[in-house]
Amino acid sequence: MKDSVTAFDPAARTVHTAGGGTVRYDVLVVAAGLQLDWHKVKGLAGHVGRDGICSNYSFETVDSTWKAIRSFTGGDAVFTQPSTPIKCGGAPQKIMYLADDAFRRQGVRDRSRIHFWSGTASIFAVEKYATALKGVLARKGITDTHFRSDLVEVRPASREAVFRNLDTAQEFVQRYDMLHVTPPMSAPDFIKSSPLAGPAGWVEVDQFTCRHVRHPDVFALGDCANLPTSKTGAAIRKQAPVVAANVLATLRGTEPAERYDGYTSCPLVTGYGSLILAEFDYSGKPAETFPFDQSKERWSMYQLKRHVLPRLYWSGMLKGRA
Repeated sequence: MKDSVTAFDPAARTVHTAGGGTVRYDVLVVAAGLQLDWHKVKGLAGHVGRDGICSNYSFETVDSTWKAIRSFTGGDAVFTQPSTPIKCGGAPQKIMYLADDAFRRQGVRDRSRIHFWSGTASIFAVEKYATALKGVLARKGITDTHFRSDLVEVRPASREAVFRNLDTAQEFVQRYDMLHVTPPMSAPDFIKSSPLAGPAGWVEVDQFTCRHVRHPDVFALGDCANLPTSKTGAAIRKQAPVVAANVLATLRGTEPAERYDGYTSCPLVTGYGSLILAEFDYSGKPAETFPFDQSKERWSMYQLKRHVLPRLYWSGMLKGRA
């Protein structure tokens, strides 16, 4: 059956679909991803891809980013990151670093000002990699950084972006010639309104077993779950075998024993030919794969990201081989 889920009834062990169907389950695995909440930024709808506004965060708008960077002739280039959880937490700054390199190649960096406005508390949550990224910012001359500030409004006619400080509620107006928007994100609406949702709207599961805290025959993984780690493909790759083993245990009538330690990975592209490979767990402790300091920018890790990880994803992860 190919249909979309619209509602859950965990008491009856059923899901309801858009086509009017009802599907019963013994064990349910929820892996519904997340949704992009463009509408939560006033004035943004209908302007992504024009008026100097671009975004990598959807298939329909991703091409607008390269067009905006390629046509940029100088001025204020603004990059945003919301305070909400997002897929690929490093992406908002990765595109900024690549834009910096592109501006240099185009000969316009000396008349460009790069601004980073983020709703997070710092450039990165893990101190080891945050220290390295602060060095990247300094090397690139990106000094106009603002944290704990969310994009709340865009004024395309005057090319102004309005940010609200999350601690003081004070609003700031930032002029832009180019604006790369990372939209707020949340659990899909059909999950937020369901009995499976926790206080923040995500599927509420135990962070180690991925089993629902109230409904023992329900599991969740990936972006829709409330797991307190970065929402990345690398995280899902480690969650999937844990969920599979614990689902089988549940079907056998035994307690789930496999545990997920929060491992995730953020390949942080810092420019053309350089990358910091951040890997860490729930505790924020680095969980690195290679026998060297992965917080250093490396050409080899850039090649890993460029050539190896796509093959791992398309030929390994999606086919259940890795």
